[in-house]
Amino acid sequence: MMVLLIVSIMKAFFSKLASFKQTKLNKGATLIVASPFVLYLCVFALARNFSLPLRSDGSDGLERIVRTGKQVAAEEKVDRNSETDGKDDADGDSSLAFGLPNEEEGEEKDPKVTLEDVFSRADTDGDGLLSVAELTAWIGGKIKDHLDHALKENFGLFAAIDNNPRNGLITWDEYHSYFLKGKGLSEDYAQKHDKRHKGLSRAIKEAIARDRASWSEAAHSDPDALTLDEFLAFRHPESSHATIIAMVDEMLEKFDRDGDGQLTETEYSRYIWDEGEEEEDAGEDHHRKEGEIQREEERRKEFKELVDSDKNGFADRRELLKYIDPSNPRHAREEAETLMVLSDADHDGHLSLREVLNKMDLFLGSKMVDAARSFHDEF
Repeated sequence: MMVLLIVSIMKAFFSKLASFKQTKLNKGATLIVASPFVLYLCVFALARNFSLPLRSDGSDGLERIVRTGKQVAAEEKVDRNSETDGKDDADGDSSLAFGLPNEEEGEEKDPKVTLEDVFSRADTDGDGLLSVAELTAWIGGKIKDHLDHALKENFGLFAAIDNNPRNGLITWDEYHSYFLKGKGLSEDYAQKHDKRHKGLSRAIKEAIARDRASWSEAAHSDPDALTLDEFLAFRHPESSHATIIAMVDEMLEKFDRDGDGQLTETEYSRYIWDEGEEEEDAGEDHHRKEGEIQREEERRKEFKELVDSDKNGFADRRELLKYIDPSNPRHAREEAETLMVLSDADHDGHLSLREVLNKMDLFLGSKMVDAARSFHDEF
């Protein structure tokens, strides 16, 4: 209503202004006097109707952030239930795998139905068979979806838990209280519980122990509090840049023999042999030696084709980061090739639905069906 009133006033004013162009000087003088007053009224009305506070208490924005985080989590769960087995347990759900409660309880989906659904989606040419290319494309999409979701959800969840006090850090007590309430325990218990958690089920106690261990690995600046990126490393280490950097540092510390901050082909490929084991006697296991030689040849090929991207004979930190990064397409391709080798019973280079169903456990635990679970098992 206010907007309509303002528009009416402005129209009337400028219409009058046009008619005044042909008036006498004394009327022009009246216009000069009246114009500022009319303009003032218009500006005042606009300012009152559309004014914004100069300082926000942040509560409304935070509520939007928290709602957004919950909406993303709900959308991810719906998507996961449509493409995976829908199990809401520590193995099948990424939130419970890291001790986080589910906001909704969904019905379990028949694993056979799940695999049939995923198979039909991945079979883009509709020929009833899955090629390595189709598997790679599908798995790559699942990996991307998971990594994107982890980043989006992390911010909203962090804002929801960081509340006592709201200081940009999540303490163990804040997170642990959130976890316990998510398990259906009362606010009073969450705040004043027995440190040994007497009376809780074994499954919950084991989840708490896993959380404590993961927390210790993620906390770098303060053992009792996590920053936003550390919280991401705690819940989704595969999505955290800090985790990937730490893995590269560990690799260089272990295999960079000359300390120049990069790896040569020999350093990268011979680490299996050079971990400080002394030479065995003449009766050393011949088969194990053959296996080591084959593994070295595989790693030399891997270094040349995948790690040393600029082909200069060295892998620096940038190349190692790119190689390890879970978003690197090589991870999807390698998983697709592994699934093919393990499941292609007739060795025709394609997978039929029957071959997939014959390896049901393998596929249900793979990134083809549940990228979150697979990543968390790896990390």
